[in-house]
Amino acid sequence: MTVNVSMNALRDSKSISVSDTTVTIKGWVQDIRNLGGISFLILRDRFGTIQVTMPKKKIEPELFDSLTTLSRESVISITGEVKASNQTELGLEVIPSSFESYSDAFVPLPMGVIDKVNVEMDTRLNNRFMDLRKPEIRAVFELKSIMTGLLNEIMTANGFVNVFTPKIVDSGAEGGASLFKVDYFGKQAYLAQSPQLYKQMLMSTGLDRVYEIAPAFRAEHSNTNRHVTEFVSFDGEMSWISSQSDVMNMIENIVNKLLIGLKEKGKEQLSILGKDINVPEIPYPVLTYSECLRMLASEGMHLKEGDDLGTEGEKLIGDLMSKKGYELYWISEYPEVEKPFYIMEKEGTSYSFSFDLDFKGQEISSGGQREHRYEKLVERMKKKGLDPDNFASYLDAFRYGMPPHGGWGIGIERMLVKMLDLPNVREAILFPRDLSRLSP
Repeated sequence: MTVNVSMNALRDSKSISVSDTTVTIKGWVQDIRNLGGISFLILRDRFGTIQVTMPKKKIEPELFDSLTTLSRESVISITGEVKASNQTELGLEVIPSSFESYSDAFVPLPMGVIDKVNVEMDTRLNNRFMDLRKPEIRAVFELKSIMTGLLNEIMTANGFVNVFTPKIVDSGAEGGASLFKVDYFGKQAYLAQSPQLYKQMLMSTGLDRVYEIAPAFRAEHSNTNRHVTEFVSFDGEMSWISSQSDVMNMIENIVNKLLIGLKEKGKEQLSILGKDINVPEIPYPVLTYSECLRMLASEGMHLKEGDDLGTEGEKLIGDLMSKKGYELYWISEYPEVEKPFYIMEKEGTSYSFSFDLDFKGQEISSGGQREHRYEKLVERMKKKGLDPDNFASYLDAFRYGMPPHGGWGIGIERMLVKMLDLPNVREAILFPRDLSRLSP
């Protein structure tokens, strides 16, 4: 009997009987070692590798020659007998009786899969199909998949409805400076910066808790290890809140369950990466914007009220909080002048009901309580130099009954990068888009 198996199945001793079992395994030729009287071929699939052992005197000469002259990364299937072996990682080896070549790899390779040579990020991204053959690279994206699956479970358990809003829009949610223009049948349109306006409109429908995991686009001229022009945003909006604290509590609950779930369901991938996930206690500490200014001043970094904390300021706050044992923490009550029109002002002050969730010195989420009162919302728009007539369909949802509400946006890739201490957000994006990269 011949059994088609994956490396994952071979790992499971119950899935096949080792004794006198003929299997067919399929994958990429990772390496070939020819030691004269015996040769070894390492075959790899998604789940791992297996050694194909070829004693020169025990297999057909033509088969031996064909297998030992294959180019690395060629795609083949091998049929042979499974033998127990104490010399291999799996404790198994395959003695081949036949093989089939599906695709011969060109020589030389654009980059190595197992070679112990550092490869530049640009080379890796230009050859992402090859880069992803490395288990440690692929593990990041398997964790990302687990992450989005967990978020769907968590949000459903909390009564949220999964929605999908347009990505081609007629106006921006956060001003026009970072919008990508689109020719929409002769009309000017834009790629969506976020689902902000739509998820707020949905708060007037009776769908009082919604979320979306979808692409967002920012035409920002920032060429850093944390900025890209297309990313995956996890957005939520919820009605009937008493204050922004209700939203912050919900996010803490979501993030806590997410970290616990990833730690459990992503064990194999975390092991490949040599990483672990810390699960901080909730509630997370809350710093106000003004407190942050004082903390920075004590370290010699002097900012005035209304200034952006900036990348360096965020990093310094992260270092100070790390010394206190905190990885995740809130920064709240930013100056209203720095926040979009839909954020509610803290009346009688120059601040707003807003927050960021920072993770190891980097913002991964922004949110706050929204301005749900029509007249106040129009005032906010005018204050920001915006024409309310350009937001007519959005404002209509506030004319006929809008409950108090608030929400957030979390950058999926930024969060994953901070969890795993990866050096660049591009490590968590299959095919990144930035100022210089539009292909592949």
